[in-house]
Amino acid sequence: MTTRSISQINQKIENGEANIYTAEEFKKLIKKDDAPSFDEVDVVTSGTCGVMSGTAAILNFVVSPPGEFIRAREVFLNGIPAYAGPCPNEWLGSLDVILHGTTHSIEDSNYGGGFLLKELLQGKDVDVRVESVEGKTIENTITIDDIGRGQIIGTRMAFKNYTAFVNSYNEPIRSIFSGIPLEGNLSGLTFSGCGALNPLQNDIPHNVIKDGCKFLLNGAEGYILGDGTRSSAEKPNLMLTADYKQMDPYYIGGYKTGQGGEVYDTVAIPIPVINEEVYNNLLITDEEVKLPVAEIKGRHLPVGETNYHELWKDYDLRPQFDRTSCSNCDGCTVETVCPTNAFKDERINLALCFGCGLCAHYCRHDAFNMNTGEADLEINGENVKIPIVCRQSDRLRGNKLSQKLKKLIESNEFKL
Repeated sequence: MTTRSISQINQKIENGEANIYTAEEFKKLIKKDDAPSFDEVDVVTSGTCGVMSGTAAILNFVVSPPGEFIRAREVFLNGIPAYAGPCPNEWLGSLDVILHGTTHSIEDSNYGGGFLLKELLQGKDVDVRVESVEGKTIENTITIDDIGRGQIIGTRMAFKNYTAFVNSYNEPIRSIFSGIPLEGNLSGLTFSGCGALNPLQNDIPHNVIKDGCKFLLNGAEGYILGDGTRSSAEKPNLMLTADYKQMDPYYIGGYKTGQGGEVYDTVAIPIPVINEEVYNNLLITDEEVKLPVAEIKGRHLPVGETNYHELWKDYDLRPQFDRTSCSNCDGCTVETVCPTNAFKDERINLALCFGCGLCAHYCRHDAFNMNTGEADLEINGENVKIPIVCRQSDRLRGNKLSQKLKKLIESNEFKL
């Protein structure tokens, strides 16, 4: 088997001779029967973006001068509970806290850690309330500049495999796997995953994506810690970490679901093509990436199967908003259902938009134009067409971070 080392690839990069593709570019060439040969590709940057519930942030900041309280018993950031410690910082006035991306505000279940982490990176003020062990209440306001150290640790991220969900029952069902309660009678399908663009889908079984490898998490350089929790050979995922303060708020944020606020992240991992096995694994396409379809009320109960080509194809990644069709309704449905709060006051903020598709399906006056497609399924022996009403992964963000990683490698700012 023909092989090349990482150092040889790095040398080609330094000399400006390396051939680097994003996964999206590489897959498009495959579809045209024009894929570069093993000798013509050195690195492929692969990416994914989606709701990643295993996200936690470790933050350190000062809330008072030294000597005002012994240590924190409870901490709230914009009403979201954070966990004080493990270091007690006795009498110092500073806190170490662990904030879960999925923890909800005590005042608003739709506002959670993912929204807070984005707002901090955007430079917004965050209210802090501390209840100390001796019964004192300390209140303050912090910004990202007050965070002395911040680190994101993802306990399970970049899943290779997901499941799509439908609801055959009569009533809507609330779930973290749908932006709003999923309506019944097989009236809609929700899914996650970036298919053949996902890093782990392009490196089976972990030939080059290994412990200690560098990658980008939400735009910041990070390291792979190993396999994530619940990882298996059939459904692998990764435990990842990176410097929170170096992250780009575009790539991380909150996502409202039928069970309250969640968190999304974006991951881009380079795949150095060190041998022909690694190269052959990169040839996978969306048509070959199978996706089980299950009842949302019984996640373990598959009812059919599809693939990522059927769910992504050439469907729209972002909606078009026609202001002339907007009726400026009292109690705008889209403002209510939009998982990332991208639509407000008759304006869509594309920097916040996730491309989920809910706006196009639930606007009462069809002011949003977005083709999210439909799934052709066989369920209980019958062929059914089910519209795709909600995506919980964003190929646009995944591709953008893959492009950024490619440019960083080409400019020698990111070393393999």
